[in-house]
This record gives sequence, C-alpha cells and structure tokens, in this order.
Amino acid sequence: MGSMNLVVLMGNLTRDPELRRTPAGLAVADIGLAVSEKYKNKTGEETESTCFVDIVAWGKQAETCGQYLAKGSAVVVEGKLQLDQWQTATGEKRYKLKVRANSIQFVGRPRREEGSAVNQEARETATAEVEAEMPF
Repeated sequence: MGSMNLVVLMGNLTRDPELRRTPAGLAVADIGLAVSEKYKNKTGEETESTCFVDIVAWGKQAETCGQYLAKGSAVVVEGKLQLDQWQTATGEKRYKLKVRANSIQFVGRPRREEGSAVNQEARETATAEVEAEMPF
C-alpha cells in the first residue's frame, strides 16, 4: 500500500520569520505558526485550543516570507511532515517534528516596510515569484 505525507494548516505567525542562508547560499526561513480551534467542552462552555507548529521554507519562498511576513500574519501552509534528529553533546538523541512548506499563501495584507508602503508592483512581483515555483 502507498503512503501520503500531506499537511494543510491555516494560522498566524507567532514571530517574525527567521531568514538565514546555508553555506551554499540557499535561503531558509524558520517560521512559527499558531493554529487555533474553538469547540464546546463537556459542560457546553466554548473553549479554544491552540497548536504551535514549526514550519521551514526554502529558496525563493523563504526569501519572500522573510520580506513580506511578520508576527501575526495570517497564512495557509501546504507541505509535508519532516522529522529532524540529532544528538546532544552528552549523547542523548533528540527529535523535532516540523512541516516543510511546499507553498505558503499569504492571507490578508503584507507587512509594511518601515518608512515606506509596500506598493502594488512589489506585491505582484512577490506573488508571481511564488506562483512560478508551484508545480501546477
């Protein structure tokens, strides 16, 4: 039987994207996402539960996220689960589950750069760059 690894999340950034580069120069953005759901508990009281998810974006998408997203930005992320494994200095094994983004769609307005407004041309360019990377 085959398998599928697909995650679709909608939420808000918990912090500004952390943009860095690999030694080869490839852009990587680490993004924190809060995904909330509201439901009624056993007593009928409305309750909210929030799940915090680590997202990683690569390449041009990472650069675009670093340029246009900020803490509180609403996004839709489509990607796959990725398990990172490493060993501490004392030899203990550590694991961290995160989502490797295939696409990140901005929901709402892009952030404004300090001292100037993000113009329509810049938004169109960013959208075109992200769409150009999409396989469909």
